[in-house]
Amino acid sequence: MAKKRLLIVESPAKAGTIKKYLGKDYSVVASMGHIIDLPKSSLGVDVDNDYEPKYITIRGKGDLLNSLKKEAKKADEVYLATDPDREGEAISWHLANALKIDPKSNCRVTFNEVTKNAVKAAMKSPRSIDMDLVDAQQARRVLDRIVGYKISPILWEKVKRGLSAGRVQSVATRIICDREDEIENFTPEEYWTIEANLSDTNKKSFSVKYYGEKGRETKLKDREAANKVTDDIKNARFIVSRVKRSEQKQNPKAPFTTSTMQQEASKKFNFQAIKTMQIAQGLYEGISLGGKLGTVGLITYMRTDSLRISAEAQKEAVEFLRAEYGSEYVSPRQFNTGKNAQDAHEAIRPTSINIKPADIKDKLTNDQYKLYKLIWERFAASQMASAVYDTVSVSVDANSHTFRAAGSSVKFKGYMKVYVEAGASLDKESAKMLPELKTGDNLELKDCSSKQHFTQPPARYSDATLIEELEQRGIGRPSTYAPTIATIVSRGYISRSKRQLVPTELGKVTTEIMKNNFRDIVDVDFTAGMEEELDEVEEGKLKWKKVIGDFYPKFDAELKEAQNNISKIKIKDEESDVVCDQCGRKMVYKLSKFGKFLACPGFPECKNTMTIRNSTGVICPKCGKGEILLKRSRRGKVYYGCENIPGCDFMIWYEPLKEKCPQCGGLLMKRGGKKGSVVCYNEDCKYERKG
Repeated sequence: MAKKRLLIVESPAKAGTIKKYLGKDYSVVASMGHIIDLPKSSLGVDVDNDYEPKYITIRGKGDLLNSLKKEAKKADEVYLATDPDREGEAISWHLANALKIDPKSNCRVTFNEVTKNAVKAAMKSPRSIDMDLVDAQQARRVLDRIVGYKISPILWEKVKRGLSAGRVQSVATRIICDREDEIENFTPEEYWTIEANLSDTNKKSFSVKYYGEKGRETKLKDREAANKVTDDIKNARFIVSRVKRSEQKQNPKAPFTTSTMQQEASKKFNFQAIKTMQIAQGLYEGISLGGKLGTVGLITYMRTDSLRISAEAQKEAVEFLRAEYGSEYVSPRQFNTGKNAQDAHEAIRPTSINIKPADIKDKLTNDQYKLYKLIWERFAASQMASAVYDTVSVSVDANSHTFRAAGSSVKFKGYMKVYVEAGASLDKESAKMLPELKTGDNLELKDCSSKQHFTQPPARYSDATLIEELEQRGIGRPSTYAPTIATIVSRGYISRSKRQLVPTELGKVTTEIMKNNFRDIVDVDFTAGMEEELDEVEEGKLKWKKVIGDFYPKFDAELKEAQNNISKIKIKDEESDVVCDQCGRKMVYKLSKFGKFLACPGFPECKNTMTIRNSTGVICPKCGKGEILLKRSRRGKVYYGCENIPGCDFMIWYEPLKEKCPQCGGLLMKRGGKKGSVVCYNEDCKYERKG
């Protein structure tokens, strides 16, 4: 009689995908993430007894755990296939203990991609639970719990109820606040540029920019300096003094890591990091493609900082690219992973390059298609030949002054046939090519203009640039970037202004308190050093309780000092233009876990609150009375609905426009962002135009 086997994964979606790969002897169930954790109602760490954590069953998950226990009793063999990272290893360890499975037995199964071959191969080689990985997770969890649980009550008492502190989130907030200080304290400096429009003997025009005097680069700091140059060259002879032609190669970028994927999705699609990870999770866990393919995990594990790709994936890519584009476009390569990266996983890539984005577009949502296409193209390009440019640089002398120009044109597209990075453009490059020039050529000055400029302050961080900064400074790990940004925004420390992350008054005040009283917690180098120690725990070089033991005594002393040193701070709520309809005061903005709302400042005498009205100025086409308002779902997704709830249930996902459809007079909607299309809401009307 065949053995009954139970496989426990984290999510129902992944369970459904894997169930189709394994035979009838397997049951596949989901733990729904963590089942065991530190309690919410107390510290849960015995700081007087070697920092022993006190784990409990998460409230609301008792029935699920009992269900898993019943399933485990029915099975002859139980395998734990939670995600292949520290967090997943810890979940498996907790499950093993709860289900009375020996963690040293071969009960742990991991796979980097949810495909039939990968899952079946993993089932053939189970291993014991990696306690070094578990301990690294325990160290992070306990550190974060101690910091959050001990500092947050002080912030509640001294600043505002509901505040919280966090090891990584506090540093991220500080980085954004420090950048804002740089911007506010920035002093612009004046400078001038000069551009001359020249023509060659064939009357072909081109522009050159001022470089300097007597062969040295010269900065023009004011109008007087710029005027002196323009006066000097008015009647001067312009002679080509140097022409340099060369061939330049541009290599493709490596396949995505978590960080680079989030950055590129932010730049190209304006996806917030948390959204990118949610979409990637779905692509990883499995999409039903129908036919022979069935349900397939389309990408490899999406929490990784490794650039490695497997030999099998590389071989498949080379064969595909050679057949699709020709041998001259193929150049297999591996990329060096950084010294702090965890190389257990591969880079993010399609599970099979043969599953082309265009072929499965109808099986994916618009956002899934965008992200899958991005990952597919980046991976394909990484195994392709370099792009080649013909470049030319020219120096032109005029009365001891030097002007310069450079141009380039694409000689061979190489990897750019498949993928062009955000901000790059083949067309832009080809437009810069200069006319044929040689040393000694005489040129004619057609006109010359000078322009005043001022140096600009550094830009505020966006999701993309903050993630890049956190990664470069060694703060956090792939799994922490998206939730860190989401947390500091939801807690009201940071607000979003278009793509920019802007510190609020609350964020500035809290950061100042942290800098003055908990210097290590918001110190970038200290936090990066702590990440290195966690890596050493994972590598088995350091005991996790030593990490906590080295940290806690100094931190505990700071806590006692802070309690006495921090004065109570009153943060004034931002006033709105909305008048309270009960007492006449101007209402103020407040923040809850569901987002901003309006409240009367007369609390507790007046307890009036209102939701924030985000008007569109468009009348609902269904009831013809109410206005369509911008709203957010519980998960934060933007949608548009009629204000007459519950009387009218009109709802759309796309932005309504004030203009009427030119064909039927109905409601027009803008679909797909800035470069999307405008379509009619009326399904019988096929009107559509570019956005």
